[in-house]
Amino acid sequence: MTTTTEHRVHANGIDIHVTEAGDREAPPLVLLHGGLVSTNPIWEPTPIAYNAYLCGLATQFRVIAPDERGCGRTTHSGGSISMSLLADDVAALIEALELRRPVVAGFSAGGLTATILGIRHPRVARAIVNDAGYDFLNPQAKSFAMMRQMLGGSPEATEADPDAAAAFFASQPQMAPMFEMMRADQDAGGGPGYWRTYLASAFERITRWPGYSFADLATIDVPTLVLVGDRDHFCTVDEAVATYRHLGDGRLAVVPDTEHEITPTKISLLREFLLVLPA
Repeated sequence: MTTTTEHRVHANGIDIHVTEAGDREAPPLVLLHGGLVSTNPIWEPTPIAYNAYLCGLATQFRVIAPDERGCGRTTHSGGSISMSLLADDVAALIEALELRRPVVAGFSAGGLTATILGIRHPRVARAIVNDAGYDFLNPQAKSFAMMRQMLGGSPEATEADPDAAAAFFASQPQMAPMFEMMRADQDAGGGPGYWRTYLASAFERITRWPGYSFADLATIDVPTLVLVGDRDHFCTVDEAVATYRHLGDGRLAVVPDTEHEITPTKISLLREFLLVLPA
């Protein structure tokens, strides 16, 4: 039976909490979580985190799943946290662990981080998987207004309003439990009330264009898989196609009857992609 281990790695000036599973000699796979979640086992029952799939993937890969800066159990030294900084953290983590060109895969905001890693740090990764994390490459993406509404209380909000966010999620029966898990998770890592600090930090980077466009994808020179559910309410299929068309070595998979979530079908597609990569 595959088990997971947890430790901290000092990289890029912070201590990054990492969950690992699998043979250390197996091909490395770095999994980047999305916004509002972490690698905390509390997320395992949900469809918006990789937790339930770590041990399955670890039968073939050395899985490395970090908490991003300022989230869960990873520290932050202060100041704004940009998507570029998160990508630099991943590059530093790969170097600190002495990983030899791992595959880097991410869901939602984690997919964007993986993609920006490919832009800012060419050939650090052997391949990239962007699962529903490409919408922010579109400066006019509807996702920005949606996130301002969710975290700031209005499509025109300029900063987070934690109380408005709590009220929004409480009004959505399917999303309310996720919000309560986020509060418990962030407070467990950062102390009572830290969830408010976390939301303020997250708001800054997931409600504004990060400065990278579809055109920047042409600089990525490794195989890249783009995944999307045909019913994803954040990432459109049209944006997925634009992402794919701008990549030099891209693959595209549109998963039917699927929303903004990680599913067994997506994990199967990820696995198939990884197993046919050139050595």
